[in-house]
Order: sequence, then C-alpha cells, then structure tokens
Amino acid sequence: MGIAKDFIFGTATSSFQIEGGSKEDGRSPSIWDDFCQIPGRVLNGHTGETACDHYHRYKEDIARMHELGADSYRFSISWSRIFPQQGIYNPKGMEFYKGILNELKRYHMTAMVTLYHWDLPSWAQRRGGWLNRESVNWFLEYCKKCFEELDNDVEFWITHNEPFCASFVSYFEGRHAPGHKHLEEAVKAAHHILLSHGRAVQLYRKCSGKKQIGIALNMTPAYPATDSFADQLAANNRNGYICRWFLDAVFKGRYPKDMVNLYAGQCKIDFSFIEDGDLGQIAEPCDFLGINYYFIDLIEYDLTNILLSRKAYYSTYKQTDMGWDIGVEEFIQLITWIRKEYTTLPVYITENGSAWDDTVDHGEIHDIDRAEYLIKHLEAVEQMNDLGLLVKGYYYWSFLDNFEWAWGYSKRFGLVYVNYETQERKNKDSFYTYQKYISQAKQSKGNFNQERE
Repeated sequence: MGIAKDFIFGTATSSFQIEGGSKEDGRSPSIWDDFCQIPGRVLNGHTGETACDHYHRYKEDIARMHELGADSYRFSISWSRIFPQQGIYNPKGMEFYKGILNELKRYHMTAMVTLYHWDLPSWAQRRGGWLNRESVNWFLEYCKKCFEELDNDVEFWITHNEPFCASFVSYFEGRHAPGHKHLEEAVKAAHHILLSHGRAVQLYRKCSGKKQIGIALNMTPAYPATDSFADQLAANNRNGYICRWFLDAVFKGRYPKDMVNLYAGQCKIDFSFIEDGDLGQIAEPCDFLGINYYFIDLIEYDLTNILLSRKAYYSTYKQTDMGWDIGVEEFIQLITWIRKEYTTLPVYITENGSAWDDTVDHGEIHDIDRAEYLIKHLEAVEQMNDLGLLVKGYYYWSFLDNFEWAWGYSKRFGLVYVNYETQERKNKDSFYTYQKYISQAKQSKGNFNQERE
C-alpha cells in the first residue's frame, strides 16, 4: 500500500520566519518584532526585518517549489499585516497573500494556510495578549476576514500552529515571545488559544465550510531515560505537558486530570478562567489533524523541577544541530498511539525536518544528514500507511533556511540554502533527494513501496 495516489507532498514556512518587509504596506509590529529588540533574547541580536525577503521574492520561491515537484505549500499569514491596529483592516496586507495564492494556482499547487504561527500583533499584546479572554474575539475577527477574502483559493486551513509553543514555551519557559516565566499564565494562554481554535472552526462552518480546517500540534514523545519508576513518572508528566494537554482538549473536551492536579498542586492554579461550555467549544470537530514531529525526548526525574522532570543529559541517539534526538521508529509509535487514543481523522505531517551545520563547498551544499533524515521519515510514513494509519500528506520543514526564533539565523532547516547577505538561493542535495522521491512516488501510481534507485 505505502502511500496512496492522492498523497500530498509539500513543504512549509511561516510568515515571520521568511517574509521580511516588516514595515511595508501597512504592517505593524508583532510580538516577535518586539522580542528581537530585547537584548539577549535572540542570538546575535538577529531580527525578522528582512529574513528571506519572501515578501518580494515569493514568485521566485514558488517557482522553485514547482521545480521540487511539490503538490502543496503550507504558509502562514501575518495577523499584523491584516489588522495592523485593533479593528482596522488593511486590504494591502491581504493583497500579498492573494498574490501567493495566484502564483500557486499558476503551478497547480494547493495552499495550506496557517492563521496563527506565533506572531501576535503588538497591539494585542499591549491589551494582555492571550492572557486576555478578549483575544479570542480579536482572533475571530481576523479569521473571518481571511475566510471571506481567501477561502476560494485555500484547500486547507490551520487555525493554530503548535499552541504548546505559543503558550508554555512563550509564557512559562520564556524562550519565545513574549518571554514570560509563569506557569499559570502559560496554562491560561493555552486555554484561550485552544478556545480560539474551536470557535474559529465553528466560525468557518458558518462563513463557508467549503474546504477543510484543522489544527497543527507539535508532538515530542517523551521516553524515560531508565526503567526506574521515577523516570517513568517524569516521562509521563512530560508527555502530559507537551502532548496530552492539547490532544485531550481538542479530541476529548477535557484536560488530563493528572496534569491538572500537578499544576494545581505546584502553582496553586484555580482554573477559574475556564468557563462553562469552553471545553465543548475547544473540541469542535475538525476535518483533519496536523502533526509536527521532529524528535523525541529522553526524560529523567527531577524533584526540583515544577514538572518533576528534565531532559536527560546523555543520549545514544543521533542528534541534529539543535541537539534533538532523532527517533524514526518512535515517529511510527506516535501516530499509532494517536490513532488508538484520539482520532480517526486524516493526519497530515505538517512539519518534519532537521537542522544541520551546512557549508557551501564549491557552490554546492552536500547535506547528507538532512537527506538521510528526510528519506527515513518518508519511509516511516510509508510504513504508517501500510499499517492503515491514514497519513494523507507530508510537508517538509522548511523550504528555505530562515529565522529560527531565538536561535536567529544560526540554525538551518531548509531544502534551499539562503545567503542572508545577498538573498541568493541555492538548492541543497536534500532538495534533489526530495525531488527524486516525489517524482518516483508519482510515477509509481499509488504503489510507492518500490525499491528506489
């Protein structure tokens, strides 16, 4: 069986990471523009002011995606381009995304559009950001305009990308904008983000509902570093923190009780921000589930940590340039678990990729490790479909090297190398590896398990 005829091969980016044009055509700052200005928050003081200049080079970039053989492009919309002020719509900002969609149509590529990929408008943050329940209504106003203007040319909508990062990493761990370190804030922000997801799905059904809508959750499965009871408890908590908190809410209309008890006990959170009916709205049925998967975590017990867990200091797994443990078999285990415990909805791998220390050698980039990572994870998807796990598409992260959040431009995930000084693009070997895989997959007309040359 392998991968079916209608399987979608794509690649993904996000607005703040590649667009640049930060002050053009009416766009106002986002929380990431602000975060970049705080000394010490982003490596080397890098900003997204220019990034990959996709704002001016999107036609060139989409032509290169067509060269790759991609069926679909997943990108996100900058909220502050569309509503640079509260309640003030900016048609010029919307024109940029209409241009992208028109270009995709030229090449017969579909669009998967993410409405929120972490770049909250600064005006919203000044009013409390995701800690303010009104943020749900601000988000819905923005979503409604996007649905009205773009739905005819969008095949898939994603409400939120990785709400875990937009809440816990941003409001508790402090590594992402706005850079807070308060667990109760993180839990509250997560709730409002999830509530805005569910209500956006409801809104889409009322506005149009012609296409498909879902959410993209990042899954980093945790495994105990040893067989000890304590490490197993720590891994359970880590899985609850990253995975179950969001899966339970979206698919079961509840938060996992063990994590509720842990948060309440450790930080005296009373959960008064959860109102009647909220959890039912969060669990509004979607059309698909997006899974972002990169690595696994080996976890050990730590009594001094709020979550009673920490990343193990030693690992025998091969690691990427991010220090992430590569787990291919665990990728299959993850989707199997999600199928068993949560949903029968079609699954799209909306992000999967790896960062390596790329070097340009006589004008070429021989990124052997990335190509190997890519093929092994694509083969894992084949195995998933052999097991009947209904994975409908795969989007490699990222098409371009880009602004990697707090790491600035120091980490490269792209299939395409970007010289940030000249904006010159150069296909890496992994680009051609993916190109060949896609070509052979399409030629095989549904039987993608044939031996590749």
